[in-house]
Amino acid sequence: MRTLRRLKFMSSPSLSDLGKREQAALDERGTQQRRACSNATWNSIHNGVIAVFQRKGLPDHELYNLNEGVRQLLKTELGSFFTEYLQNQLLTKGMVILRDKIRFYEELQKDEAEHAITEKRKTSFTPAACEDTELSINHPYYDVARHGIVQLAGDDNSGRRVITFSCCRMPPSHQLNHSRLLEYLRYTLDQYVENDYTLVYFHYGLNSRNKPSLNWLQSAYKEFDRKYKKNLKALYVVHPTNFIKILWNIFKPLISHKFGKKITYLNYLSDLREHLKYDQLNIPEDVIRHDENLRDKQKGRSPPSAKVPPPRPPLPTQQFGVSLQYLKDKNKGQLIPPVMKQTVSYLKSKGLRVEGLFRRSASIQTIKEVHKLYNQGKPVNFDDYGDIHIPAVILKTFLRELPQPLLTFESYDQILGITGVESSLRVTSCKQVIQGLPEHNYVVLKYLICFLHMVSQESIYNKMTGSNLACVFGLNLIWPPKGASSLSALNPLNLFTELLIDFYSKIFSSRTVPGEILP
Repeated sequence: MRTLRRLKFMSSPSLSDLGKREQAALDERGTQQRRACSNATWNSIHNGVIAVFQRKGLPDHELYNLNEGVRQLLKTELGSFFTEYLQNQLLTKGMVILRDKIRFYEELQKDEAEHAITEKRKTSFTPAACEDTELSINHPYYDVARHGIVQLAGDDNSGRRVITFSCCRMPPSHQLNHSRLLEYLRYTLDQYVENDYTLVYFHYGLNSRNKPSLNWLQSAYKEFDRKYKKNLKALYVVHPTNFIKILWNIFKPLISHKFGKKITYLNYLSDLREHLKYDQLNIPEDVIRHDENLRDKQKGRSPPSAKVPPPRPPLPTQQFGVSLQYLKDKNKGQLIPPVMKQTVSYLKSKGLRVEGLFRRSASIQTIKEVHKLYNQGKPVNFDDYGDIHIPAVILKTFLRELPQPLLTFESYDQILGITGVESSLRVTSCKQVIQGLPEHNYVVLKYLICFLHMVSQESIYNKMTGSNLACVFGLNLIWPPKGASSLSALNPLNLFTELLIDFYSKIFSSRTVPGEILP
């Protein structure tokens, strides 16, 4: 006889249990809503009081809501803690804000007092003069640019563009529109943010008469979004004071950890030599004198005159920092320098379609290693490094370290005049400058521009048009005999280079030199 087993079903609550559970759920939901309401009220009170401490002010309706929020909060279970919180935490945060602002101005006054001791106080404030003879009065930011506050200063040791900001050149606030200064800074950086770049900030000279407000500094940091911060590889703060430390504390909540790691504080100008090409920096005389005063104060006596060792003769195998003629003599009469020939050959075979070619920097340590190998006459295999940007940086470094630019010092003024030439005649004008180059310079330049023209032909893949390549190579092909090119010189130098690349065939077709080769 078969045994019938009873099927087991999940037990269900009785009707009375259902009512109890629904009531419990409603109570729990009500508790959560009240807690959320209390938390929202708490947060609004916190933000409101902090805003008052920051002197931002509150509209009438927000003041009313703040008052009602306090009244509601006192009726809840959190009410007993509110007074203690207001006294011990909220007020403390508010006082910290006020304290930082007080220190901000106190440290600024201390800096001014120290400057007054080390230098004679002038009856009227006169910022360090920096007349840019190449600056046109039609420049869109002539009112700001004429002071020379922002300057282009060549390249750092990794081939990145260097831009300097000199506080001592800032005129009194009533003579300078700080909003225009911010716009001009963006205008300048926009020419470089697509490539890696470096900023040098000379702090000396900032005082109560020319300093921008805290709100301006805060808005300035927010104004420069990720595209400006991403490719900024280093920010050097020269001659920092306690004022800078206070400023850092105020802005620390706004500054990301990653950006903070890019900042380096340098106490003396000589510290810059480790990171930059010091001789290319256009350092204000006031900053140089201040640096000397700091060193005298540290030593307690006048520094002895530094003995400059005589220049050492180049190695027989040296490839960087020597003339084209030296390279030709040491390489069996070859017209194209070995470094250029090898880097161009490698990039032509493996890098023409690499996006951002010549825009990116590479490992500093690796560049130094390759640099050393070349100078010692040892073989270099770029495949061993696994980074296509290394030969690109090496090529730019080679050009930049030539004793005389490839386009020669004699051509500098002619090239600057390209913007004054009628558009339809500019290619002809470029051709005339190129035809006047020494034979060896012409051959090497033709070889290089031919390759850059190839790169521009693949711009659909590598994004490096003639214009983009000109921004990278312009200052590597020509620079003034003394110092670095000014910002106002960038446009003609880059335009000239762009014309060479885009109209390569037309400019270089009429002159052929025996023994010349092309990539």
